[in-house]
Amino acid sequence: MAKRSSRRRPRVARLSKKVAALVQFERVCRVATAGRDGMPHVVPVCHVFAGGKLYFGSGDDARKVLNIRENAQLAVTIDVYTEAWAQLRGVMLQGRARVIERGAAFQRIRKRLYAKYPQYASEAALAPSDSVIIELTPTHVFAWGLDR
Repeated sequence: MAKRSSRRRPRVARLSKKVAALVQFERVCRVATAGRDGMPHVVPVCHVFAGGKLYFGSGDDARKVLNIRENAQLAVTIDVYTEAWAQLRGVMLQGRARVIERGAAFQRIRKRLYAKYPQYASEAALAPSDSVIIELTPTHVFAWGLDR
């Protein structure tokens, strides 16, 4: 009899239309990582959302990438601040990250990033020789202020 693996694949979270719209159209998110030592690291990044997954580019030697290579668990927060606190809204996605180093997926997401952020190509070009694309597959979604 074949032995079943005790490791289950995490379920992929589906985002509601309102949550997906916020993730897709906001221009900056904050990415939280931690390496094997557990030290948290949070940085803002420019992202795209496609096929239910969030993507961002980075230099391949950035602390966030080094952390992801050690610990693929990732959290991202996208929020809209206002002085009218009753109108605050946002979303936190948690899940597993994958590093995309080259190939068709790298080129496809780079093209999306360049389309959303026209300055990206000249100000922070992504090349397979020194850059990576990070793919976040959300397994947990927490949203606030989107029920209005």
